[in-house]
Amino acid sequence: MKIENNIILSNVFNIALILLVGFFAMQNLNVMLTKLRFVEIADDLNASFLEMRISEKNYFLYGDEAALFEIRDKINNTMESIEGVRNDIARAIGEDNLEKLRDYLKRYSTAVEEMRRSGSRDIQMETMLRAAGRKLREFSETTTRLEKRRVNEIIANSKKVLFYSFWAIVVMAVVVSHFISQKILRSLREIEKLAESISKGNFSGVSGVIPADEFGAVMSAINTMSEELKTREEELIQSKKLASLGVLTAGVAHELTNPLNNISMIAQNFVEYHDFLNRENRIELMRKVEGEAERIQEIVRNLLDFSKPKEANLKEADINDTLQKALKLMQNTLDISNIETRLSLRPDLPHVFIDGHQIEQVFVNLILNAVHAMSPSGTLYLATGFSENGDTVRIEVRDTGKGIQPEFLPHIFDPFFTTKGVGGTGLGLSVSYGIIKNHKGNVRVESTVGAGTTFTIELPVYKGKEAGDEQIQDNGDR
Repeated sequence: MKIENNIILSNVFNIALILLVGFFAMQNLNVMLTKLRFVEIADDLNASFLEMRISEKNYFLYGDEAALFEIRDKINNTMESIEGVRNDIARAIGEDNLEKLRDYLKRYSTAVEEMRRSGSRDIQMETMLRAAGRKLREFSETTTRLEKRRVNEIIANSKKVLFYSFWAIVVMAVVVSHFISQKILRSLREIEKLAESISKGNFSGVSGVIPADEFGAVMSAINTMSEELKTREEELIQSKKLASLGVLTAGVAHELTNPLNNISMIAQNFVEYHDFLNRENRIELMRKVEGEAERIQEIVRNLLDFSKPKEANLKEADINDTLQKALKLMQNTLDISNIETRLSLRPDLPHVFIDGHQIEQVFVNLILNAVHAMSPSGTLYLATGFSENGDTVRIEVRDTGKGIQPEFLPHIFDPFFTTKGVGGTGLGLSVSYGIIKNHKGNVRVESTVGAGTTFTIELPVYKGKEAGDEQIQDNGDR
């Protein structure tokens, strides 16, 4: 059932329960008001009956004949009052009790009339008069007392019913809200897992039974989207493969063409001028061939390193030591190029888990690029530090060279992309990028034309043997 329908049904049920409780409360309230109305009337009647009994006592004590007339008049007034509110009394105590009340009044009225007509103090008539008055008052007081008790009982029962009804509504609302919220949360968790899975490249979609509600419709739409994304991803991967293959083929062809052309030209010259060349000229030509062959070997070696990186031999290491080793390897080149080196190495750096030789190769590539950008003079800045959260170690290689054009920055890590002309293969930064990524690190570049370039490398901090074993396993799985 849809969530909307569940909410509507729960609301209808709660509203129906509230209306039922309200109807019951109104019924009890009407009964209570009727009883209270009778109690008010009964209080007035009791007051009248009390006055009649007082007049009766005055007659017996003082022989005042006028007291009997007063009793008769009060009885008549009371009868008229009862007739005026007859319906209210009947609803409160019923027709039978109303008739009893009227009968007691008539008996009392008859006793008073007989006493008044006789004009004498007859003991039997006095006894009858007193008995009729006493029964009238007792009946009225008893009836009033019972009705007051019934009013209290109605109030008490109404309080109980309202109390239990209130908690029943609260419990029902909590149960229904919990059921609906859990259903919504379960669906939201499924959608969250699905979205996270899609963000990681897993387009398998939702497995199992999809609920027949609004979230089920969302999940079905996401499943459809996942299938479409999977198809698009496969198409995109295939197109990227073809594009990469085209770039790689063009790059290899371009890089190999120059040395092969040089070898061909040298060979032609060697054949054509062989008889006119002395021994030194022939050796010089062969050395040029050897140089061009070595250049081809370097291109092929870099290409192999790029396409199939060597397995990393990861060990705990101090990044400052690794950087200084790379700097020593390049110190002669820096001195020849008249480049000043400034170090800012933080001494309290945590260790990293790296292949020292591969990271040295990255530093050598970056330093060599800086030399080419600044030659014949400039300043090379090497600095280390770590992130604010302490999760990564940061290495900066900054030069004061000519900088990189903004349109070239997005492509500097692409294979065979170079700004050095015929002097570079365009694979150094690509290989370095791959090494850093294999170490679960990151590398970024910032450059200003005419001011210099800064390469920033971030490597994860070594967090113990278990983390190191996991990283080794990850590198082995690649």
